[in-house]
Amino acid sequence: MSDKPAWLRPHGQPWKRVSQRLVYENPWISVSHHEAVAPTGRPAQYGVVSFKNLAMAVLPLHDDGTVIMVGQNRFALSDYSWEIPEGGSPLDEDPLIGAQRELAEETGLKAAEWRKVLEVQLSNSVTDERAMGYVAFGLSAADGDHHVDDTEEIVMQRVPFREALDAALAGHLQDVLTVAMLLRAYHMAREGDLPDALARAMLG
Repeated sequence: MSDKPAWLRPHGQPWKRVSQRLVYENPWISVSHHEAVAPTGRPAQYGVVSFKNLAMAVLPLHDDGTVIMVGQNRFALSDYSWEIPEGGSPLDEDPLIGAQRELAEETGLKAAEWRKVLEVQLSNSVTDERAMGYVAFGLSAADGDHHVDDTEEIVMQRVPFREALDAALAGHLQDVLTVAMLLRAYHMAREGDLPDALARAMLG
């Protein structure tokens, strides 16, 4: 990895945490209240949502340039969302293992090659949630019997990569990891960072 440009260096004083108390907790998240001192020196209150899993996203790329999209109803925004396969990986787990499990559970597929291509903070003003994204290719049927969570009713569609990318750019796909991974894969295909035949099939 190249050295960071000088302009990326931190500036000013960091936040200071004075005290905290747990407000709510379940198996997936906790919410804490903090008394703090802001970088300006002013006292402040802060609420933080902490996640017990790393968010995981997998873009499954078939040799013919198609991708697997999954659709499901999402609770928080009460809408239907088309996304790439996603899930959670415990913080003490190898992220690749989590990504492989999510791909198998949601699509019934495994991949011969995996590349970690994305590491992001999803909403760093109020949560500590981090996410990791992989592209997966050399796809085939996964071994064994895999099932999604018993609260998930997932539908799969296999669509051309460019069609999925165009849907994201048009605002029809709004899940941020899906949009980011489609753009990342497009950049990789354009820059020669994917196998030539796969890149041609994706861009064609």
